[in-house]
Amino acid sequence: MMADPITLLQLNSRISSLIAGDVSLHDVWVTAETGDLRVSGGHCYLELIEKDPANGRPVARMRAIIWASHYAHISSEFAVATGQQLVSDLKVMVKVTVNFHPAFGLSAVISDINPEFTCGDLIRRRMMMIRRLTDEGIIDMNRTLPWPDVPWRVAVVSAVGAAGYGDFITHLYGNPSHLRFSTELFPAVMQGENAPQSIIAALDEIAVRTDDFDCVVIIRGGGATGDLASFDNYDLAANVAQFPLPVIVGIGHERDVTILDYVVAVRVKTPTAAAEWLIGRMEAALTRVRDLAAEIFRAATSKVSGGLQQLAYYQGLLPSLSLGKIDRARSSLDAAVPEALRHAVELIVRRQNDRLDAASRLVEALSPQAVLRRGYSVCRVNGRAVTDASALNAGDILTTVLASGSIKSTVTEIEI
Repeated sequence: MMADPITLLQLNSRISSLIAGDVSLHDVWVTAETGDLRVSGGHCYLELIEKDPANGRPVARMRAIIWASHYAHISSEFAVATGQQLVSDLKVMVKVTVNFHPAFGLSAVISDINPEFTCGDLIRRRMMMIRRLTDEGIIDMNRTLPWPDVPWRVAVVSAVGAAGYGDFITHLYGNPSHLRFSTELFPAVMQGENAPQSIIAALDEIAVRTDDFDCVVIIRGGGATGDLASFDNYDLAANVAQFPLPVIVGIGHERDVTILDYVVAVRVKTPTAAAEWLIGRMEAALTRVRDLAAEIFRAATSKVSGGLQQLAYYQGLLPSLSLGKIDRARSSLDAAVPEALRHAVELIVRRQNDRLDAASRLVEALSPQAVLRRGYSVCRVNGRAVTDASALNAGDILTTVLASGSIKSTVTEIEI
């Protein structure tokens, strides 16, 4: 005979009574992964999931809740201990009490959490990422990129209006050496689940303009330490490790570490420290330039001074060198004149003397005295030679010059 049926509420109430009465289901430490975590009205709602290690498929699920009366305290201690917020996809160890509500079904009420368990898991995950990056041969790629001597063109990845970005810019452009920098902001979300993809997107924008920049600075200032969890991301680490420009990261404090610290070219603790590193690099380059300029000046001064000394020496030496050179040349010339040259000079002199004698004889033969000696005479009237009879008048006194002596006569008749 069939027993009398009961309502669903009655059945659920029986289950609730059984569970509530089983002390083995009260304050039980359970390990699981978090999923579908959300906060509403101060309460934290999530799923506890266990996955098959072989294929990662869920093998058990249970709804869970942390009431507002416990959530603020639990989340705060968890963030301080682990360096990140309580979010989905974390391995956790939680203290639960199983509860069955007739209307809402089975759930686990979380009253405490062991952050050390999660820390160990985070470290294991980080070590796995480091091992993977190492096996793929990319972990040292960015660290080994050559730095330009003057890294003044800086691409900055940061949140728009962030205090850290403002501190970076103020410190960089207000450097005491008045060094010149050029910066361009590529905005990105710097915390939360969307941060890795947002930063990767900003890096992709920079990658197509690598010729415009010398380096990349990823900075995040302020905020809770737990917000750094988004930077422990393999895809982001792999992207930064393979980036073609040197990357500086300043996203936390000295004690904070993320996977990016293992792959970037330079890791500093704050945005201000990133600016200080760049200023130091530029000041070192400026010092080298000044040292080179001083060395060039010293070398040039020494060269000019040595040249002036040599010039003064040669100026004093030049007169005596010139006179000595002339004397040596004269002696060499005297010693080098051969006897044949003497004979040639004597021959030329004799020939010139013969020519002079011939000319003298010709002059003597053509002289008036020689003409007179040959029987000719010269007639003069008043001291002037007479060459035309019409120029004479009867009665003129003629003086006839002979080779020896002269004759005076009177003109009595003129024949023309």
